[in-house]
Amino acid sequence: MPQTKHLLADPQALSADNLAPLPRRAPSAHKGQFGHVLLVGGDRGFGGSITLSAQAALRCGAGLVSLATRPEHVPAALVRVPEVMVLGVSSANQLMGVLAQASVVVVGPGLGQAPWGRSLLSAAAQAKMPQVWDADALNLLSNAVITLAPGSVMTPHPGEAARLLGISTGQVQADRPAAARALVKKYSAVCVLKGAGSLIAGLNGELAICSHGHPAMATAGLGDVLAGVIGALLAQGLGAYDAACLAVWLHARAGEQQGQLGRGLAASDLIPVIRQLLEEHAPCTK
Repeated sequence: MPQTKHLLADPQALSADNLAPLPRRAPSAHKGQFGHVLLVGGDRGFGGSITLSAQAALRCGAGLVSLATRPEHVPAALVRVPEVMVLGVSSANQLMGVLAQASVVVVGPGLGQAPWGRSLLSAAAQAKMPQVWDADALNLLSNAVITLAPGSVMTPHPGEAARLLGISTGQVQADRPAAARALVKKYSAVCVLKGAGSLIAGLNGELAICSHGHPAMATAGLGDVLAGVIGALLAQGLGAYDAACLAVWLHARAGEQQGQLGRGLAASDLIPVIRQLLEEHAPCTK
């Protein structure tokens, strides 16, 4: 990994003042104008991960949300988010119809690395709409030759970033800006390098840092929520870098607020707070 930290500008600190807003909605607005997010994941034992992502995408304003997961997870997902169109898929062939209808794909939460997950990821990778790659999608990517679609976002934590770059986690953490930029260069996608002080690196050299958050956010499912938020913002027309920056800020600020209650934060606790913060930042109507 090239050591370029002394040659490049310092990261820009994210704040409400420098985040892109979503446009206001006209009185005549309809769901078809705000994108169709397809979320793919949830192998056996991990159905909750992708359901959290779907719930976050729905609550952040995506016009339509579809969820492709293991057939046995369909009933639970419908109980949790009845507004989401849930499809049970046993093979990649069953994914093709809904994939053709989507405008954004979120793939990876709970996907696993078994043949089922690998086949669904391969199908998603062939689609050319903007995508969010998270969790096991990134672990599979580290062992494959796959090109991400233009306008995509990848969201690795330091361990995943290390595997993607072929270096150690310690090396990633020693120079996080360089690692984030190296991932952008290697995969031609916006990179969110998660962790305390999450970094967002863009394709044109942009680099932002989020200083918000709380130690109570060290719990399962937070990344699944973030992936869904990014997907929803992409579906509503924000570019990959702007969507990633806004999503990271909303996610961190929500965690900060909920973290004041102390330990025991659940990932789903963030979703209503993110919705409120998004409305404060970019009101739906005049």
